[in-house]
Amino acid sequence: MTATQAAAGEIRHDWTLQDARELFELPFNDLLFHAQTVHRQHFDPNEVQVSTLLSIKTGACPEDCKYCPQSGHYNTGLDKEKLLEIEKVVAEARVAREKGASRFCMGAAWRSPTKKDMPYVLDMVRQVKSLGMETCMTLGMLKEEQAQELADAGLDYYNHNLDTSEKYYSHIITTRTYQDRLDTLDNVRKAGMKVCCGGIMGMGEDEDDRVGLLVQLANLPHHPESVPVNMLVKVKGTPMENVDDLDPFEFVRIIAVARIMMPESHVRLSAGREQMNEQMQALCFMAGANSIFYGEKLLTTSNPEADADMQLFRRLGIRPEQREQCATEEQEEEAIADAVEYEATRHMFYDATRESA
Repeated sequence: MTATQAAAGEIRHDWTLQDARELFELPFNDLLFHAQTVHRQHFDPNEVQVSTLLSIKTGACPEDCKYCPQSGHYNTGLDKEKLLEIEKVVAEARVAREKGASRFCMGAAWRSPTKKDMPYVLDMVRQVKSLGMETCMTLGMLKEEQAQELADAGLDYYNHNLDTSEKYYSHIITTRTYQDRLDTLDNVRKAGMKVCCGGIMGMGEDEDDRVGLLVQLANLPHHPESVPVNMLVKVKGTPMENVDDLDPFEFVRIIAVARIMMPESHVRLSAGREQMNEQMQALCFMAGANSIFYGEKLLTTSNPEADADMQLFRRLGIRPEQREQCATEEQEEEAIADAVEYEATRHMFYDATRESA
């Protein structure tokens, strides 16, 4: 049975490269119809999960990822900053919650977390979790014991992207292997956390590389609960600052194929949304995207502001996906008061997401 003949919405872990190529080769309208049919079997088609991402430690990363402004190998003008104080992380999480985010994601520019930093990271998880939000972190590679510590602290999701196909991977990164990434995903699963794993499109890869990445993700023992699909944000000073742009329709096709191959996963529009017009974003939602990062920053690159996202949601009849909140009414009132106070004194905080002028 070919991919196009397979039952819509079937959960599979035996995808072949040919199966995925057949999906990519479908006429655009047929592909979107197929993807939307699968999407409606597993999700409310008019709900989108909303997350906010904060850089808790910026710059000076020892990895040489050729797309990344945080790599210490490239001169991108980014400030090198220490681990953000716990109180400031929690304050940002409260503000994100009041603006509608249900998940708070924290990222650190590390190869892997150090022993001395782990207690602070674990406390961040506990305190953000106490606000009634889902928690997610991306800290680089994890050993089994580190993954278990994070799980014990209550971390819901761990993000560790594969970035691209195994075949193209060495063109992008040389300081860690593809297997290193797969090992971290395995450690996260063993610890009982949910996996957030996707890739970056538009890094000079060909269609076979995009096919290869989606097959790798879909053939994991469990599909990632969240699949971020990033459009490369070209940053001056990185080796990829002048790479050719990816065709917008090709990006929408990637979203649609990801939805068909991983029917129960949240497919997230991540980096690069600022370069997408409203019509392209609407096509991505039609193709099965049902998660976004919103706010002014994605780690160190810009992102459409939250108010603009909510305006687009209203025009499309989309609403943020809701989850049960564990906070009491009294905690909610306290959080609102804290958010108001934080906004009034925001200029006093050290912001680990800022870029140097």
